[in-house]
Amino acid sequence: RVRLVASGGGSVQTGGSLRLSCEASGYEKYSAVCMGWFRQAPGKEREGIALMWTGPGSTYYADSWKGRVTVSQDKTDGALFLALEINDLRIEDTAMYYCGEASVPCGSSWSFVTSGRGTQVTVSP
Repeated sequence: RVRLVASGGGSVQTGGSLRLSCEASGYEKYSAVCMGWFRQAPGKEREGIALMWTGPGSTYYADSWKGRVTVSQDKTDGALFLALEINDLRIEDTAMYYCGEASVPCGSSWSFVTSGRGTQVTVSP
């Protein structure tokens, strides 16, 4: 059974950085999965941020996030870890951030087929 848990959120001042982490378990050890990050703020639509095709390590970024985020992966025998480094945080970045499995072909859309518990990011002046 697939399980996705995001962590690493918190309160930060504008201009700061955060590194979010997602632990994804339940996947076959050597499988390639399209994983990624999205966020949702109250009253706003879901917004895709970054994707990674975990086999070859190909990455895809939403245009509005390019240059400000980096997605990376790490694997253990039991789980896949997907990190998201966010720099130059802004007040409007305040939202709940989620990781999930995205539709394939990876990078073709920002549609997520499953996601887990999110982590809150709050940016203040």
